[in-house]
Amino acid sequence: MFVAMNRFHIVRGREAEFEKVWAERDTHLDGVPGFMEFRLLKGPEFDDHTLYASHSTWTDREAFDAWTRSEAFRKAHAGAGGRRSLYLGHPEFEGFEAVLDR
Repeated sequence: MFVAMNRFHIVRGREAEFEKVWAERDTHLDGVPGFMEFRLLKGPEFDDHTLYASHSTWTDREAFDAWTRSEAFRKAHAGAGGRRSLYLGHPEFEGFEAVLDR
C-alpha cells in the first residue's frame, strides 16, 4: 500500500472556503486503477494558518505514479492555481510505503 499526502497551510479565516473547494471539486478518482480511498484532514491552528492534509491510499506506488501522469490527474488539478490566496506557500507532498499492515 502507498499513502500520498499533501500538507496545506491555509490562511486563517479562509478555512471554510478551502473546505468548500474540496467538497465541490470533482477528483476524477472514480475508476482510477489502484485508488483505494481519500480523506481531507484538518489539523492544528497557528497564528497565521490552519494545517490541512489530503490523504489518499493506493494499492502501490506504481498506481499513484500512473495517476499523476494521467488525464484524470490533469482534470482534477485544473484551475488549482486560481486559488493561491488561500495558501501560505506551496503544498508539501509526502509519500509513504506501507511496511507494516495489521
